[in-house]
Amino acid sequence: MTDPEDLLSESLQTLYDYSPVAYSSAGSSFTYTYYGPLLLHPPSSDIRPGPPTDRSLTIILKTPDTQPANWSLHASSVWMASIFVADHLQDLFLDRRIRAARDDRRTLRVLELGAGAGLPGILIAKCYDDIEVISSDYPDESLIEALEDNIVQNRVSDRCRAVPYAWGTDPAPLLTTPKIPDSRQSHEFDVIIAADTLWNPDLHSIFLKTLCMTLRKSLNARIYLVAGLHTGRYAIQAFLRDIVDAGLKIEELLEKEANGSDQRDWCAERAGETEQDRRRWVIWVVLRWV
Repeated sequence: MTDPEDLLSESLQTLYDYSPVAYSSAGSSFTYTYYGPLLLHPPSSDIRPGPPTDRSLTIILKTPDTQPANWSLHASSVWMASIFVADHLQDLFLDRRIRAARDDRRTLRVLELGAGAGLPGILIAKCYDDIEVISSDYPDESLIEALEDNIVQNRVSDRCRAVPYAWGTDPAPLLTTPKIPDSRQSHEFDVIIAADTLWNPDLHSIFLKTLCMTLRKSLNARIYLVAGLHTGRYAIQAFLRDIVDAGLKIEELLEKEANGSDQRDWCAERAGETEQDRRRWVIWVVLRWV
């Protein structure tokens, strides 16, 4: 059954062109259906019947709640930015990256920071079997418990793990992996994804520190960030200014329509932009090492 809050959001969008930035509520169930290309075959029971080009895959998530002291994390929703990452999974080019990692005799590693309910990470683990996904969020007991349950319930625990981690701290819990027994190999990540992690400028420095500590030291490694405009454009612009000092460079920077196909160049100032205008767009950022 559709959650009443999700039904209300869908109705508002249809009737009033109102674009929600978050779905579901703490403790409720959220259902996501993926219609993109299934590049590798997940368990057949997860795929809805239909022609090969019309197959769909359904993920059911419990929306996390947090301890009262951590309500400021805003982790008790499924945010539009995470849905956008899931909808555009093919733009991560994971099939190509998996082949490259296989040629190096290693497993491709993907890190999701600020995972919340874990939608992008779980979807990646459902669609690709030769991969290791770490879905991470702040070490709040209730949040991590919901994330772990979502991983188990969607049957991807063989290649996806929930790891509690506070940005800026020792990344060892993220880098430890049973799939890479040879300690001489890099335990860092080929791909890092993060949705709606730029809204608070106070966290930018420790977030950037975490990105640099966990991204594999390779020119082929990539960071994919998708950010809503909930706190305006200047918060994102402030983050972009700090990237160069961290040793990273911007490979791609676009504004993309959240529920459409339009895109445009990033602009820190858009005269006359309303809140409703901002809701229609997410910011797509791809980073790499200099």
